[in-house]
Amino acid sequence: MDEIQKTLLEQIAGLHEVPQGAYNIRANGVSAARNTTANIDIIAKEDKQGIDIRIKPGTKKESVHIPVLLSQSGLTEMVYNDFYIGDDCDITIVAGCGIHNGGDQASRHDGIHSFFVGKNAKVRYVEKHYGSGEGTGERIMNPQTVVELGEDSYMEMETVQIRGVDSTKRSTKAKLADRATLVIKEKLMTHGKQFAETSFEVDLDGEDSGTNVISRAVAKDSSKQVFFSKINGNNKCNGHTECDAIIMDQANISAIPEITANHLEASLIHEAAIGKIAGEQIIKLMTLGLTESEAEAQIVNGFLK
Repeated sequence: MDEIQKTLLEQIAGLHEVPQGAYNIRANGVSAARNTTANIDIIAKEDKQGIDIRIKPGTKKESVHIPVLLSQSGLTEMVYNDFYIGDDCDITIVAGCGIHNGGDQASRHDGIHSFFVGKNAKVRYVEKHYGSGEGTGERIMNPQTVVELGEDSYMEMETVQIRGVDSTKRSTKAKLADRATLVIKEKLMTHGKQFAETSFEVDLDGEDSGTNVISRAVAKDSSKQVFFSKINGNNKCNGHTECDAIIMDQANISAIPEITANHLEASLIHEAAIGKIAGEQIIKLMTLGLTESEAEAQIVNGFLK
């Protein structure tokens, strides 16, 4: 990897070098490095771009890294990654995409990640998106996530996008079996003329299944954001969706939560709040010696932490 790719890797995966354990690093449309372990196998698809990640039942305290790096202006790709996670696993999966565009053509990465999670399994999934480069070409990312959670399973998703992505449409759809739990935590910031659309749809099909969808967003300058969240309570279940956003400058934010109860014992809650930074917060920090812009930055950083 060159220095640009190493910087992208650090930003989206927190890695300064090739990780330990199982990994697949994709760079400019091809697999740049791959490693498997006794419990985690990574297999290239034969019919389309992408990989199958198969994790043996009972695998504990292991991780998989599958970052995507684009540093070639004008490159467009579509990737399909499928995760088959066995019963009784406890694993961490780190994904994400970094695009450096120094040219005048758009660079675009679209990906579909499908998770098939076994019974009593626990999964932590981290996906970060990052853009850089002084070129005029757009940096575009459109990730889709599809989740099927087995009985008594638990999945926590952390999705982060805080810099450099000009356009993104992020979609997550999930189906939960009995006593399964899905927790989603989104952190999103847009600036300039950027556009971001996020869509979550969770079907609580299983008895005593539950979900908690939380979005924290900041829109600056003339950027635009749209947040959709839909929870369908199809059994005795618990669901909560929350969007909390800060709007600044001439930005625009829409939050559209929806809950549907199809069962008498479905308990569902939705919340949405959009507002500007309170003036007294800025004044208080300025009395401590910060400039107005520094105070705003501190408040935003704390909000997205």
